[in-house]
Amino acid sequence: MIALIDCNSFYASCEQVFRPDLKGKPVVVLSNNDGCVIAANSEAKALTDIPMFEPVFKIKDQLLNNGVTFFSSNYTLYGEMSDRVMRILQEFSPLVEIYSIDESFIDLSGMECQDLRAYGIAIRDRIMRYTGLPVGVGIAPTKVLAKLANRRAKKEEGNDHVFVIDSEEKRIDTLHWAKIKDVWGIGRKHTKRIQDTGKYSAFDFTQLPLSWVRKHMTVVGERTWRELQGENCLPLEHSPKPKKAIGTAKSFGKKLKKLSLIEEACSYYINEVSEVLRSQDCCAKYLKIFLETNYHSEHDRQYYNSITVTLEVPTNNTFILNTEGKKALHQIFKPGYRYKKVGVCLSGIVPKEYVQTNLFASTYEKVGLMEAFDRINQKFGKTTLAPALMDTRKINQWELIKEERSPRYTTQWKEVLCVK
Repeated sequence: MIALIDCNSFYASCEQVFRPDLKGKPVVVLSNNDGCVIAANSEAKALTDIPMFEPVFKIKDQLLNNGVTFFSSNYTLYGEMSDRVMRILQEFSPLVEIYSIDESFIDLSGMECQDLRAYGIAIRDRIMRYTGLPVGVGIAPTKVLAKLANRRAKKEEGNDHVFVIDSEEKRIDTLHWAKIKDVWGIGRKHTKRIQDTGKYSAFDFTQLPLSWVRKHMTVVGERTWRELQGENCLPLEHSPKPKKAIGTAKSFGKKLKKLSLIEEACSYYINEVSEVLRSQDCCAKYLKIFLETNYHSEHDRQYYNSITVTLEVPTNNTFILNTEGKKALHQIFKPGYRYKKVGVCLSGIVPKEYVQTNLFASTYEKVGLMEAFDRINQKFGKTTLAPALMDTRKINQWELIKEERSPRYTTQWKEVLCVK
């Protein structure tokens, strides 16, 4: 058996944990630069006149008139809360597959004789008690069925956010309950293709001939079809697949003309991605830098350019990457434009122990330097140590707009919640 644990309205729920006065009230979270609504709790979703992904400046009056509390995105907080949930899940199973920031599959093999519903309730209650986050728990023989069980746990009243498919009768009943578009792995185009055959439920889909599924939906659709039949075709991942690339690209809080400010932002992003790279014990062979104006603007001249640097030796050293990144940025920067975004991407990623050094390389790394760098920053706070190019005193001149961001309660000493 497999359990899928999914946090309800995760971003909004994280905000409510530290604001108990917002319990039962509509809450939404905004995208980078407070651009549009990207997440909402159930109370906000019930307000049909609050459209998702609509620019905030168009609906701000509607939000205020409906008593909606809105927050700038606080990804540091969300990531740390997610990590807490995943650590709790490891107490219930030795194998946890983290599927996304707010959901995970866990292996319940060998527990078929236990009361699985009671086990699911125990998972739900412990996460709520330790983190304050509400979750849904779906338990079934396969991943796709567990997804449907989780959906049914949260959508149907009386399930207490836990649903178990532990019999053939429950499997068939759930397939009749679920629509084609509710099935994990079936996208919009395939949904229409299936509906064109007169099939509208997940059960109807399982009645289609396997030959038709193979022809129109390839092997991916066949796996979904078999999983709905109770056949396990998507095993749990024992360890996450290594990333092929690591990157970040954020819009500036305002358009920039000065190269020095863009250099600082670029350095800041290189520092972020190289830190992630080191946490995975990997190195990168290629560094890509891109620079662009705001293509939505009708008044600014438009420009976009990118450059990819091949490093002499794969590295995760922030200082080496910063040096190469600065050279690359100078090659693609053109004065006279108002730039909206700079981006950084590391690719050609290989495990650190596989790196072949180069006797004739013009750069070399000091052993242990970056390990000490990371230890100090982990102990005393992010950017306690930083490259000189990353002048954090000017960060407010280019960083994202986040006027409504909540404090980073769990990761910054200066922002820890004080109880009086």
